[in-house]
Amino acid sequence: MKTLKHYLPVLLLLIFTSCNVSPKAIAYGSDGCHFCKMTIVDKVHAAEFVTKKGKTYKFDATECMVNYFDEFDTSEIELYLTNHFSEPEALIDAKQATFLISKSIPSPMGAFLTAFKTKAEAEKIKAEKGGELYSWTQVLAHLKN
Repeated sequence: MKTLKHYLPVLLLLIFTSCNVSPKAIAYGSDGCHFCKMTIVDKVHAAEFVTKKGKTYKFDATECMVNYFDEFDTSEIELYLTNHFSEPEALIDAKQATFLISKSIPSPMGAFLTAFKTKAEAEKIKAEKGGELYSWTQVLAHLKN
């Protein structure tokens, strides 16, 4: 019983730290896309999601992540993340992002989909480049059609 008392705190610590639900940095040039298997190189359009158990799935484009949902139980996803236009490599909450589909901003898989941290920034780039703005929910519906 004494031995169990000594090891219980360590065991509990291992259990709670093994399921860390947080974003993981994308290793551009070496990480592969879970959907299309291409190497992730585009620092503006990459995306990832993290499951409730802490497993990270990385994608070379937001459209690959959305297409992967056909193969995955989305109720297990805790975080949806995407890179954004003004700060390449930085991940933001995809559910809070504003997306622009513009033929003037190509994305790796040809959906021309780019995320923006703020709606104001997305509107500014839309005025310069043209296109249509979408919320996360609208992007999901648009890419499913």
